[in-house]
Formats: sequence, C-alpha cells, structure tokens
Amino acid sequence: MRLTRFTDYALRVLIYLACEPGRRATIAEIARAFDVSENHLTKVVHFLGQQGWVATVRGKGGGLALGCDAATLRVGEVVRRTEGGATPAECLEGDPRRCTIARVCRLHGALREATEAFHAVLDGYTLADLVQPRAAISRMLFIGRARPGALART
Repeated sequence: MRLTRFTDYALRVLIYLACEPGRRATIAEIARAFDVSENHLTKVVHFLGQQGWVATVRGKGGGLALGCDAATLRVGEVVRRTEGGATPAECLEGDPRRCTIARVCRLHGALREATEAFHAVLDGYTLADLVQPRAAISRMLFIGRARPGALART
C-alpha cells in the first residue's frame, strides 16, 4: 500500500514535534528540516490540530507543539485518519457487483486481508517508538543546534 504525501508529511510533523515534546516549532522550521513545501505542511498541520495531535499557538512566541502523548498515539490510527479510507484497489471501494468476476474473484478478499494486516502492523507502533533513538533523530533534524547557514554565537 502506498501512502499519500499528506500522510507522509503528517508523520514527519509528528516525529519532529515528538523529538522534543515540550518545545514549540514553526511550520517553516519543520519544512526546512525535511526540505518540503510550507504550503503542504500548513494543510497537514491544520488537520493534525483538528485531530488533537498538534497544539497550535498564534502570535509572538507561538508555534506548534505535540498535543498528545506520543506513547499512546498509534501510527495505524494516524495512517487510517490521514488516508481517509483509501484502498489499494478500486474493487474494494464501491459496489463489488460492478466487477464482472466479483462473484468468484478471490482478489477482493486477499486485498482486504492485506490492508487489515498493514494497519495491524502499524497499530503495533506508537509515535514514541518512531522517535527512537531520540538524540540521533534530533541531531539529524537540527534540533538543539544551529541550523545550516545560521550565525554561530560566540
């Protein structure tokens, strides 16, 4: 199963924020860390806020913070909600009678079983699991050290 860019970005934002849960970040900062579009992230962050997974604070000193407990947020739940019921094949989406071989085809059942297994595996992981080892991931995302091109303080 292929995840949409929306889901990919949602997971990236959550991972970024979970690396330092007490710290606020900006959309621009996260976009730079992953080299992705701020416009796309804005839509993603809005959705994540609606789910209660991200808390947003406007104004000076504002930004984004993790709005949930990373240890209880299941990756499978994030994927199911961001994908919005996407299926790997058209025959799983609508009326199976529209397919000529639907009455005897076993593909439908096999794809449904595979999709359920995919989600079951993701349900075995939490957001906290995804940010281990936290220090290494934080360093890769430039959390806690100067960003490239930033002036170093002496």
